[in-house]
Amino acid sequence: MHDINRELSPAGRTIAMLALIVAGEAVFFLPFVLPRVFRPTLLDVFDVTNLQLGIAFSVYGVVAMLAYFPGGPLADRFSTRKMMSFALVATSIGGFALTTIPSLAGLQVLYGFWGMTTILLFWAPLIRATREWGGTKLPGRAFGILDGGRGLVAAAIGSGAVALFSFFMPSEVQNATLEQRTVAFRQVIFLFAGITFAAAIFVWFALPRSKESSDDSQSKYEPGGVVRVLRMPTVWLQAIVVVCAYVGYKGLDDVSLYAHEVLDFDEVQAAKVGTLSMWVRPFAAIAAGLLADRFGVARLTMLSLLVFGIGSAAIAAGAFRPGETVFFFATLIATSAAVFALRGLYFAMMEAGRVPFGDTGSAVGIVSVIGYTPDVFMGPLMGVLLDRWPGELGHQYVFAVLTLAAMVGLMASILFWRIVHRPI
Repeated sequence: MHDINRELSPAGRTIAMLALIVAGEAVFFLPFVLPRVFRPTLLDVFDVTNLQLGIAFSVYGVVAMLAYFPGGPLADRFSTRKMMSFALVATSIGGFALTTIPSLAGLQVLYGFWGMTTILLFWAPLIRATREWGGTKLPGRAFGILDGGRGLVAAAIGSGAVALFSFFMPSEVQNATLEQRTVAFRQVIFLFAGITFAAAIFVWFALPRSKESSDDSQSKYEPGGVVRVLRMPTVWLQAIVVVCAYVGYKGLDDVSLYAHEVLDFDEVQAAKVGTLSMWVRPFAAIAAGLLADRFGVARLTMLSLLVFGIGSAAIAAGAFRPGETVFFFATLIATSAAVFALRGLYFAMMEAGRVPFGDTGSAVGIVSVIGYTPDVFMGPLMGVLLDRWPGELGHQYVFAVLTLAAMVGLMASILFWRIVHRPI
């Protein structure tokens, strides 16, 4: 295995992980963080329905599905530094295009473009570099720090974006005109695009160049790796867990709109609810990663899926009313913690599932093709549910879907645990 740990000093390792963290979140600011935190505003400014926005997400998802598999072998063959830097620059250019407030068709084209830049050139290199960083002994810590750090970056930038948005809005938020909201929202897009471009520069200088010239045959892609990975039941079960966990992650996009429509929060308060969910992520992912190295990835995955299912079921049951914020926030924090813990765990399952390092890219491609299918169907599904059943009922149906996903994932994680604990 090409060992990044032997090449870098402790300070260099820290800087390399920081670069992976910043880049790993910045590349998704525009396609995902923006609509998550500012969904009600985005719908108004772009004059689109939930379903139309969901279709834009689906365009991203379809392109991503086509890009995951070839992106895996590319990550096993080419420079992490170059691929990630180029992907970040291209993604930021799409962000500057978004500031023109394009038509629905233009928005869909942009999401397709982002599907290519964030997945084909970026995703597998990020996962491979993180697995290298953790090695065989600390996979949970590596992926926990990555996703927890990404969560910290998202929450900090998200909070800053909400403050920027609030600054450009009139003091009486409810009375803001469409033009005022558009001006404020455009500043947020500029912020996200600029940070994404800055992340490209950071990656270029922070990641080691030596990987580019590595001649370690174990680090190179071999066609037989795809077949080997496809024959591993743990990889298929890992993919199912990723699907279910990612349904939960996509479902959290609904919390700000839920707070706005069901609990009567105004637009700024609703954005703060979405940001609160994001602040849970760094603590949950890092804690899950550290605990996973001690108690086992599979055990922590099962526990997280159980909590995710219980929290989603509470919202699906219609347990909350305007004014009952304490119980709502407690449930939101617990459910978000479980979902974000899963994000820190599900690629650490690769080490527990005994995937050879040389096949990492192939495994990431296969797991991601299956695991991230919610990028294709969750946006339109949520759009249909929310538009066809306006108000609380639509949100209850969304969280009923999340509850079902949590239960399926729990069953898959139990099977994974039984397989990895069998004698070799």
